[in-house]
Amino acid sequence: MIHDERSPLLTDLYQLTMLQAYRENGFDDTAVFEFFVRALPSQRQFLVAAGLDHALGFLEQLRFSDEELTWLDQSGKFSTEFVAWLSKFEFTGDVHAVEEGRLFFANEPILRVTAPICEAQLIESRLVNILHQQTLVASKAARCVLTAPDRLLVDFGMRRAHGAEAAMGAARASYIAGFTGTATVLAGMRWGIPIVGTMAHSFIQAHTDEMTAFRNFARSQPENVVLLIDTYDTLRGARMVVDLSDELSSEGIRIRGVRIDSGDLAALSLEVRQILDAGGCDDVMIFLSGSLDEYRLRELQAAGTPAAGFGIGTHLDVSQDAPSLDCVYKLQEYGGQARRKRSSGKATWPGRKQVRRQYDSEGLLCGDVLCLEDESEDGESMLRQVMAGGRRVRIDTLAAARERCAAELDRLPQSLKLLDGEAEPYPVRVSAGLRELARDVDRRFG
Repeated sequence: MIHDERSPLLTDLYQLTMLQAYRENGFDDTAVFEFFVRALPSQRQFLVAAGLDHALGFLEQLRFSDEELTWLDQSGKFSTEFVAWLSKFEFTGDVHAVEEGRLFFANEPILRVTAPICEAQLIESRLVNILHQQTLVASKAARCVLTAPDRLLVDFGMRRAHGAEAAMGAARASYIAGFTGTATVLAGMRWGIPIVGTMAHSFIQAHTDEMTAFRNFARSQPENVVLLIDTYDTLRGARMVVDLSDELSSEGIRIRGVRIDSGDLAALSLEVRQILDAGGCDDVMIFLSGSLDEYRLRELQAAGTPAAGFGIGTHLDVSQDAPSLDCVYKLQEYGGQARRKRSSGKATWPGRKQVRRQYDSEGLLCGDVLCLEDESEDGESMLRQVMAGGRRVRIDTLAAARERCAAELDRLPQSLKLLDGEAEPYPVRVSAGLRELARDVDRRFG
């Protein structure tokens, strides 16, 4: 059986056609490729690196199955000799990368692959696929965390994510960025992410009356009584919660919260809070959901909503305001010689690069330097070796990535935490050595 997410055939056709041509023409020297984002979306002032663990797992497991090799042989697109060579294919290269949870900016490589050119080439499409999706969601989630830093934030977006892997990636990436948990149960099993959930309107509708639905759910889930109160009349639902609270407390069951999923969330949450407090349910939290994102979080908080938490769904999992990144994986060196692309609007900086990060006297990020790997520049080196000879040399945990991201967001200048792009772009200086190398490459390959 072919596992789609691990299959080397989950790639673009041109990766395989290039590989056969490389093989036929004796191209087997070491290549260096780097993954980076050309430009930040207008709605973003920083990005959060995510997806590295998934990417490294893919590289470690990269093999062609007998079924895949048979299909390739029968497709008529490849020679028998090439397919036979693929039967022994594995990734044996080195990887340097920016750790998950760290912030980065335009044109800064967050992953560098050094390997024989066929190995480094074949993995391009899948690496971009993995790193793009999780980085996209982590960056969106971080904006929500910065907007509502003291609130419970939960990923509610699985049903709107673009497929199963995207849903899992969103749960993981948002947790790295600081979300409290996810509604996606498998993410809890796989990574230990706290799973959070209440009930659907269908549960209420399936009952002949709302109070019976509340009562049945509470007795079935006594440790997780969060009741959805907006199926019919939100304020009436809140009053029912007050009435039910005394009845359940005699059974040792406490109502932990109520969820509102529709209507004027700001006004309703204020009115519900008054009803709950007046009824002695001041310890019952209010949880809001329904088409939320960082902009709505800002509005709700400005309106004084007493909500303790928010469920963020569609807008998070598809990063609705910035649904894609202009990210690429480009050849920067082959056979010991630096290379670069000079296409109009898509030129790259050549050679093996490093990003050096600098901080001000208060410990805040104040500027990065994009330089050659061995160039002498001040600052913290962002790219670190994570794989050697096709095997990981560093094992990172999800908890460590989450802690790292929290620390990174604390070091972000206040101007870059703004949602509407009012700040000057974060300064990334290109070193003199890198500029000189680019001129030299242009002279040699011009």
